[in-house]
Amino acid sequence: MKTLMVYALCLTMAAPAVWGADTAPLRGYSSEAARTQREWEAKFRAIPDPALLRAYMQRLSARPHHVGSAYDKENAEWIAAKAKEWGLDAQIETFDVLFPTPKERALEMTEPTRVVAKSAEPAVAGDATSAQQSEQLPVYNAYSIDGEVTAPLVYVNYGIPADYAELERLGISVKGAIVIARYGGSWRGIKPKVAGEHGAVGCLIYSDPRDDGYAQGDTFPNGPFRPGDGAQRGSVMDMPVYPGDPLTPGIGATKDAKRLPLSEAKTLTTIPVMPVSYSDAQPLLAALKGPVAPAAWRGALPITYHIGPGPTKVHLKLKFNWDLKTLYNVIVRIPGSTFPDEWIIRGNHHDAWVNGADDPVSGMGPLMEEMRGLATLLKQGWKPKRTVIYCAWDGEEPGLLGSTEWAETHAAELQRKAAVYINSDSNGRGFLQVEGSHTLEKFINGVARDIDDPETKATVWKRQQAARLARDSGGAAADRNEARTRADLRIGALGSGSDYTAFLDHLGVASVNMAFGGEDQGGIYHSIYDDFYWYTHFSDTDFVYGRALAQTAGTAVMRLADADLLPLDFDNFTDTLRRYIDEVQKLARDKREQTLERNRQIDDGVFALVDDPRNPRTIPAREAVPPFLNFAPLENGFAALQRTAKAYDEALAHASENGGDALARASLREVNARLIAIERAMTLNEGLPNRDWFKHQIYAPGFYTGYGVKTLPAVRESIEQKEWKLAAEQIVRVGKVLENTGEAIQGATTELVRAAR
Repeated sequence: MKTLMVYALCLTMAAPAVWGADTAPLRGYSSEAARTQREWEAKFRAIPDPALLRAYMQRLSARPHHVGSAYDKENAEWIAAKAKEWGLDAQIETFDVLFPTPKERALEMTEPTRVVAKSAEPAVAGDATSAQQSEQLPVYNAYSIDGEVTAPLVYVNYGIPADYAELERLGISVKGAIVIARYGGSWRGIKPKVAGEHGAVGCLIYSDPRDDGYAQGDTFPNGPFRPGDGAQRGSVMDMPVYPGDPLTPGIGATKDAKRLPLSEAKTLTTIPVMPVSYSDAQPLLAALKGPVAPAAWRGALPITYHIGPGPTKVHLKLKFNWDLKTLYNVIVRIPGSTFPDEWIIRGNHHDAWVNGADDPVSGMGPLMEEMRGLATLLKQGWKPKRTVIYCAWDGEEPGLLGSTEWAETHAAELQRKAAVYINSDSNGRGFLQVEGSHTLEKFINGVARDIDDPETKATVWKRQQAARLARDSGGAAADRNEARTRADLRIGALGSGSDYTAFLDHLGVASVNMAFGGEDQGGIYHSIYDDFYWYTHFSDTDFVYGRALAQTAGTAVMRLADADLLPLDFDNFTDTLRRYIDEVQKLARDKREQTLERNRQIDDGVFALVDDPRNPRTIPAREAVPPFLNFAPLENGFAALQRTAKAYDEALAHASENGGDALARASLREVNARLIAIERAMTLNEGLPNRDWFKHQIYAPGFYTGYGVKTLPAVRESIEQKEWKLAAEQIVRVGKVLENTGEAIQGATTELVRAAR
């Protein structure tokens, strides 16, 4: 860390001062408007207070506040009351959603000996809230089906498709078995999904100490990592199909909503699934025999990792209360003075699995300080041009419930008015991390250049650049060189896993997700130990990065809300899109070459070799060689889009001449409406193959990653799944989407030229 801090300072001192922060141009502003804007932003950034952030966390995480709990409702009411106290318009919107809670949980090893799992996390001396057992949700996975099974156990590593391919090569089947997978490698809900597809009858998920326990460092309370009895709660809803309430797909879960019967809900698991601690997992894994697990599958437990099946046999019994619970979304509105029907939306969730100091209160507190800061500016005469909406979502943890139901309920209005959505979730100490729509990449780089890092005193942009340039950062030489020479740092693409999902993936609203982190690792995720004691001992202990998040997100909100012209950029977008197109073409080539090589090995008898006389490999059948795919529709669509992006930049440059006088006098309402529509043009009403809720054709969570993004998902995933006819169809379809996006940019260009005359 010290090396990075020194490096960041050296970069700052060595960098040429092209312009000062107070004179740097702001995209979408005239020179005069930019000066005024920077004055307001400087006033705002002086307001967030670490002492208040600490107080918010202590209040909000004082008791467990999961969906349906009394303190969840109290927290929502308290947040709304604080906003009203500051002079803001705050309302609570409620929804009624399916939220199962455990009625019966039982796990035991029945062979070769009997061992009963504790399935409980003990309180820790000195950590007061860890002892609130009567209010805590027990360790379980929400949206697992009821079930009782007794079966042999098979260890499946992370339980992702590649692991089952390895099991197949080893001649091991999970049909009729209970699988045990370790957390990691994918979102947890993928593990029972893939296990069920391979015939398993139950699934256990445990946290291996290799990943977030004693192999990483001292365990709680002596250090930040997961103790032996710590376990990770979490949803296993099949969110890559659709997030939100399982009973009301595509519509808001209002009181009078038409609900599916429970038997028809598509996002429940097909097999029972339960999380366990590594102390409960160890005797189950230690009793397994069969092949020794491959080296990459071995965790840090003091055992030899075997795959099974047998002789370990386990009994799993789960039964749930399948109740409707009420969500409490806090919605705070600041009306726009010039463009009231263009909305900048900012959100973070307030519900947790237990006390949730890190997840989500470390992000919720900064959002509250942003609201307080903007309320202070309003009293001083600041008036945002666009309407600003702050949202404290409920029900994020079970499946993005609050944000999804709100977005589905207000979908028609949001599609007309929502310009940008800014999300955060957890926050910690370290570097600014941003993912999102690449039309916002240049904008967010500009914001990051104006925020001071609390530790290095360089900007958070410069500190992130230093991290990417560091030799030990793990980045390739080409990536380090790009970080040194490219004007903007690249942001990642968004998949799913937090409340931006409904806005970006379903409605086509340009979105970003941001947080600080990277220097405060731990292993208390979704456990009773994610509380005020842990956070104030092992994370952003003085809350200065909470202040930095409030400054960053609040500056972004203000800059978007006050711009005459929405500061979207299409140069960085097309640069990134070019990469995605190259990647899917390479993926298709690689699949063909891999198939040819595999068939050659089969013909040469390589797969007939026996590594272990007790476990001979199965000789697989030859595969059909993938066809050559025609990527011309993608290339043509991209070429058209690139031309229009260049034309827009030229028009904007012309309108920005002479201090942006043309922007200052232009009527830009129609231009902004066209700009808002550009992200919508990247969607299709029919959605992705086999999951029509996901409309965006550039970004989506992977069907078998859950959270991890798949870019150009319809094309990429059809190639990955070797569905060649579908891949050819999707190439044509997505090529047309790129053409539509180009036409939307051209429409904005035409209006900008007309408005600036």
